Amino acid sequence: MTPDATWMPDRLCVLLVDDNPADCELVHEAAARQDRAVTVKVLHDGRSALDWLLAQADLHLLPDVLLLDIRMPGMTGFEMLQAVRSHPSLHRLPAVMLTTSSDSDDVRRAYDLISSGYLVKEHGFEEFTAQIRRFIAYWSDVHYPHTRAYVRPA
Repeated sequence: MTPDATWMPDRLCVLLVDDNPADCELVHEAAARQDRAVTVKVLHDGRSALDWLLAQADLHLLPDVLLLDIRMPGMTGFEMLQAVRSHPSLHRLPAVMLTTSSDSDDVRRAYDLISSGYLVKEHGFEEFTAQIRRFIAYWSDVHYPHTRAYVRPA
């Protein structure tokens, strides 16, 4: 997996990991409607996303936040989150679950794995894009010490 050095310092950089192309398109649509500068990188499976993140960590160019679907083939969002939390270069990276599951066991498991948040995908187009716009607005205002600008070698 090739590292991506195209992150811009004045933009929120989000890595979306979701195997549903329609949901990925909706996130892009919501980001385009946002009045804040945002870059969304999409990967469709946890293994590829983890490999990409590790390559990015070597360049000290991590995204500002991960958006992870839970139910994906191969490596689930939970498995990916566990791998991120166990890696020294990634363990502080904010990760928010974005899923259709409102099951309390899934919510509990996400927070047990130190998820930074848990969003249940809204069903309608307008509701979902509004949800993503709120997510972008929130994370644009967060100054987390492990974002790209603050990453130090492990």
